[in-house]
Amino acid sequence: MSANLPAFYVQQFASNVSMLLQQKGSRLSETVTHGNYIGNAAQVVDQVGAVEMQPVTGRFEAMGRVDASLDSRWVYPSDFDLPQMIDSFDKLRLLCDPSSTYVQAAIAAAGRQKDRLILAAAIGTAKTGLQGATSTVLPAAQKIANNFGAASTTGLTVAKMREAKRLLMQAEVELETDPLFMPISATQHDNLLAEAQVISLDYNDKPVMVEGKITRFLGINLIHTELVTAATIPVWAKSGMHLGMWNDITTDISQRKDIKGLPWQAYVYMTAGATRIEEKKVVQIACA
Repeated sequence: MSANLPAFYVQQFASNVSMLLQQKGSRLSETVTHGNYIGNAAQVVDQVGAVEMQPVTGRFEAMGRVDASLDSRWVYPSDFDLPQMIDSFDKLRLLCDPSSTYVQAAIAAAGRQKDRLILAAAIGTAKTGLQGATSTVLPAAQKIANNFGAASTTGLTVAKMREAKRLLMQAEVELETDPLFMPISATQHDNLLAEAQVISLDYNDKPVMVEGKITRFLGINLIHTELVTAATIPVWAKSGMHLGMWNDITTDISQRKDIKGLPWQAYVYMTAGATRIEEKKVVQIACA
């Protein structure tokens, strides 16, 4: 046997390309209203305030006038893209084509970006007025303190969820037709697992947990995402949040003729924006 036989050894590479652990796409886009727009800004809705009946105190009185408050809510677009290069020389060394996995990873990233826009808009500054020039913040009355229902700061508790629902009901949110959503991280989910009112059948007519996961409590749908800021949890009615799309997730696989080796480029881009529609349809919960 020749001593030079090792020169003919071959290397065996994995034939699968897999995505590492990550949130694969958007989990919140279906919890808000949607619209498609063009231009550098969009007026989402004209808002008309509540009016009340006036007492008639005499006969043949002069007729007065009641003016409802009017406002507009705006959404502004932001551009996002993700170009990934795949060298043709590298592809020759692989037993499989990674292009599709690159695209899947980019689409997952675009979905996460939608969720970041929604989360930021829920507790951020909204733009209102005739031209969207007025900044509107979430009022203090819509914010639940870190130590609500306790002597010191706490994580997510049943007391805080009850207060959030009370505020939304008090504002006349139509819970029967306008579902409530609350994004939570694994930390807040674990907080709830320590609450007897959540996990015990003594307080619930049917199990709240399914295989150890809580998806709904007090009529509030819980959406797990690690994109939420651990110390600030928003709760909203679906009609209270809006995602505007100027250009939805678009993918393009093309060969770059301007670069040596003629590499392939996986390019994904989108233009989107989000806004809070109405302050009383959103509640912010502070958590330790």
